[in-house]
Amino acid sequence: MATLIKGYFDDSIHPSKEEDTIRNGVRTISLDNYKHVKYPKWVPTWDPKQDNAFRNPEPFKHTDRGFFGDPTFDSLLKGTGAVKKNITPKLGSEIRGLQLSKLTDRQKDDLALLVEQRGVVAFRDQDFKNLSFDDLKKWGKYYGPLHVHPTSGAPLGQSVFHLTFRRGNKGEQQRLLARRLNNVSFHSDVSYETQPPGITALTMLQSGAGGDTQFVDMIEAYDRLSPTLKKFIDKLDVVHTSKIQAVTAKNEGGINRKPSIDSIHPLVRYHPVLRKKALFLNSNFSTRVLGLKDEESHALLELLINHTEGLLDAHIRASWDENTVVLWDNRRLIHTATLDWDSDDIRHSFRITPLAERPVRNEQGYETWDPEKEKEKIRHTEEYLALTPAQYSEKFY
Repeated sequence: MATLIKGYFDDSIHPSKEEDTIRNGVRTISLDNYKHVKYPKWVPTWDPKQDNAFRNPEPFKHTDRGFFGDPTFDSLLKGTGAVKKNITPKLGSEIRGLQLSKLTDRQKDDLALLVEQRGVVAFRDQDFKNLSFDDLKKWGKYYGPLHVHPTSGAPLGQSVFHLTFRRGNKGEQQRLLARRLNNVSFHSDVSYETQPPGITALTMLQSGAGGDTQFVDMIEAYDRLSPTLKKFIDKLDVVHTSKIQAVTAKNEGGINRKPSIDSIHPLVRYHPVLRKKALFLNSNFSTRVLGLKDEESHALLELLINHTEGLLDAHIRASWDENTVVLWDNRRLIHTATLDWDSDDIRHSFRITPLAERPVRNEQGYETWDPEKEKEKIRHTEEYLALTPAQYSEKFY
C-alpha cells in the first residue's frame, strides 16, 4: 500500500544542484540570483561546517506568554493608532499602524494571546526586517528557545533563522510541476520536533504578486468530526519524522545540522491557553498511526488529511508585500505556499521559530508533564516504534 506522506522536497528552502554554487567552501545561491537580491545579508547558505554540529533540543518546560495576555488587547489597539480588521469571523486578522519592532513586553504578551485566539495575524507596513540579527533573536526568544532547522538555508553564521528563497527563474517552478500536479503541501512546521513551534513569525524581504500562504484551522477541523470519531482518535498517537526531509536534502548537496528524528505525538493535541483540542497531523511529516495495522492507519490518515486539506470554510489566504510580517500559531494551523505566478520575481523571506510545549492530549497531561520523564520516553522511542499494533495498544491505550 502506498504511503500517504508526500516526502515533499521544498526547493525554496533547500539547495539546488542545478542552479546554486559554492563560494568559499559554502553552498549558496548563484551569482546571478545574488545580484538581484535586495537584502544580501539574508542570502541562504548551507555551510558544511554546520553538518551535524547541533543536537536535538532537550525537553524543557515552556512558558506560554499568551497566559499573560489581556483579552481586551488594549495595549496593542487602544491609543496606539493601530487598526485591526478580521479576515474571517473565526480565523485571521490584519493590523496596520503598529510596529512589531517596538513592542513592550506587555504588548508582546497581548500579541501572543491575539495570535493564539485569531490563529493568523498579518502586520502591514513593518520595519521588522531592518532590525539586527541580535535584536531579532532577542525578540523571538521572548516566546521560547529558537529552533535550528536541520536542512534549510540560513544566513551565514545565523543558524536560528529559517530562509525561504524562490529563485528568480521559471526553471524551479517547472522542475516542481514536472514531478507534481501542484505545489499544495499543507503542513505544520517541523512537527517532527519533540517540542514543535508555537508562535511563529514569517517576514517578507522580497516578493512580487501572488504566492499567498494558505492556512487551515485544525481546531475547527477537529470540532467538525462526529463524537464517535473524536472518541476513537482522542487516544491515538502518530509518528512524525524528519528522515525523508534529511535524505532528500543531502541528495541535493545540502546539510543535516542535527540528527534526523522520529517523534511520537498525540493525533489530537490540547492547546493550553485556548483550552481546546486540535488535530495534529499533516501529509509532510506524519507517517503512521501507532496501534493500528498498516491498512487501518492509511485509511484513517487519508480520511483526516483529506478532511483538513479540503476545509475551505475554515481557511484563509494571507497575502504578501515586501513590508508584511505574518504571525501564526503553529499548534493549531496547517499551511501551504501557493505557486500561482510565472514571473522571474525572486521571493525571499525569513522565519523566526520559537519552540513551544510538548504536545499532550488534555489539560491533565499539560499540568503533569515533566521534562525528566519525557527524556526517559524519548530514550525508548525506537522500542515503541517496533511494537506491533496489539503490543502498542496494550501498553499505551
